[in-house]
Amino acid sequence: MQADVFTRRRNNALIFFALLAILTAGSIIITQYDVQKGFTSIARALIWGASNFYPDARSLTKLPDILVKLRETVLMSIAATSVAAIFSLLLAVAGSRTTRICSSFTVIARGIASFFRNVPLVAWAMILMLAFSQSSLTGFLALFFGSLGFLTRAFMETIDEVGENTVEALKSTGAAYFPVIFQAVLPASMPQVVSWLLFMVETNIRDATLVGLLTGTGIGFSFDVYYNAFNYHAASLVVIVIVITVLIVEMVSNGVRRVIL
Repeated sequence: MQADVFTRRRNNALIFFALLAILTAGSIIITQYDVQKGFTSIARALIWGASNFYPDARSLTKLPDILVKLRETVLMSIAATSVAAIFSLLLAVAGSRTTRICSSFTVIARGIASFFRNVPLVAWAMILMLAFSQSSLTGFLALFFGSLGFLTRAFMETIDEVGENTVEALKSTGAAYFPVIFQAVLPASMPQVVSWLLFMVETNIRDATLVGLLTGTGIGFSFDVYYNAFNYHAASLVVIVIVITVLIVEMVSNGVRRVIL
């Protein structure tokens, strides 16, 4: 029996990799991609980057303006994530199997989470640009909608993991719906909720750079301006500032997680 299972899994794996190889080869043929040229150009790209893509003394004069744009990006990311977390927590409480009021709320909440989570952030930015053009509001809403879907799903699963025995024990004592939520569910879920919130802040700071390229705001717009002006030294400074910021935010988030978890 075990030999048959192993053979079936091996055959399935071989079929999968064969299909993957066919798909890869077909994609290369259809797109007329030159694989050899692609690999040989890597060395030239690295040489060009080392020769041009680094900060110089002149680019450092742009640092104050870059830091202003960075502050705008970070604050917008935190604001969008925090506001989305509030709505996500409400949807998660209404949609969780542990705290739902009725099954219809679960279907609605999970449907909202699935819809907003599966629409890419870039797509949100492009859609919202049609209504609000290139503005900070467009970037904020794009990050908000993307965060809403992810956090709703994450919060819902976190609340579902809360022991139903605790909830049932409170209900058996005659506790009403809201006391159960505020005295049992939320206190038990809050460490994981905060952890997911911090993770979303980190992710949105990274994604806000890409959103800024589309919406003409924040640090992403600064990179776009410098790059299109062939000011590669200033553009590289923007990249370095973003990387340092992301690393600092991640270290702070990890420190907070160690305290609350």
